[in-house]
Amino acid sequence: MSVLLALLTAAHAAKGATFWMPPQASTLAPDLDWVFYFIYWVNVFFFVVLIGATALFTVQYRQRSAHDRTHPTKGSHSLEFIWAVIPTLLAIAMFVTGFKVYIDSSIPPADSMDVRVIAQKWSWYYEYPEHGVGSETLIVPADTNVRLTMSSKDVLHSFFVPDFRVKKDVVPNRYTVLWFNAPEPGDHIIYCTEFCGDGHSVMQSEVEVIEPAAFDAWVASEKNKGPLVGAALGEDLFTKKACGSCHSTDGTPQIGPPLNGIYGKNETMEDGSTALVDDNYIRESLFAPGAKIVKGYAPVMTPFQGQLTDEEVNGLIDYIKSLE
Repeated sequence: MSVLLALLTAAHAAKGATFWMPPQASTLAPDLDWVFYFIYWVNVFFFVVLIGATALFTVQYRQRSAHDRTHPTKGSHSLEFIWAVIPTLLAIAMFVTGFKVYIDSSIPPADSMDVRVIAQKWSWYYEYPEHGVGSETLIVPADTNVRLTMSSKDVLHSFFVPDFRVKKDVVPNRYTVLWFNAPEPGDHIIYCTEFCGDGHSVMQSEVEVIEPAAFDAWVASEKNKGPLVGAALGEDLFTKKACGSCHSTDGTPQIGPPLNGIYGKNETMEDGSTALVDDNYIRESLFAPGAKIVKGYAPVMTPFQGQLTDEEVNGLIDYIKSLE
């Protein structure tokens, strides 16, 4: 077991690529790798023990002549207890360590920088709602928590950065979220790992992790180069679509619920249920406003199904998110 622990410690401490794993380029990678190697070496240990014992017993207790007879056997409660309890404890340890890593990797920190990931056959596009810019390459500052809110324009895709140990399906008509923090500058490959058609194998992109000062300079250089994105696009649409005739942005009561400070809170519905106001809730409210009716308000909003593109929906969500 001392050899097993030494191997686990070495795998946990290693920052470079190993036989099984690429380099550890995010803060999530070391803990995830530790769980992987913990399970891996436990399996290797028991595989060697079981196969070794099988080979030994096959030779030692083989039938040497036609007159050999099997000796009477008697069960051992102590032995049965040991080989039941030890695997159970190991399975519990695997679950606890794996579940902790799963929770840590599933819940983005509150101070995360928001980036929208838009997938379509067969490319990725990234929008920065807080900065009003977009890019075909995911460019992020080093040592910064980054939350990716992802959606697909067409079919099911899957966003995977092996160096970061992050992977999540990207689904049409809803939003999925993952996060990462890359401490050091560098370039890393993004793959689509869900078969999405003829061009699936070439649906690759890149993460460029750069120094924070270089990121700020890049944002400044990209400003006003392209169409409005993020909250700027949403604010423009909010005015053009006359959303302010029903929803206020300063808390003033109107026909519909006020939108300032609403994102991330729980709303009470007419049927007594509650719903978290997140990206999926706002998208549903735009396309199917009658699905959930906020208590105290009449169901008078008309659906915007077919009137808004995915980029425009994202922009409205980012605008509502920015309202305080």
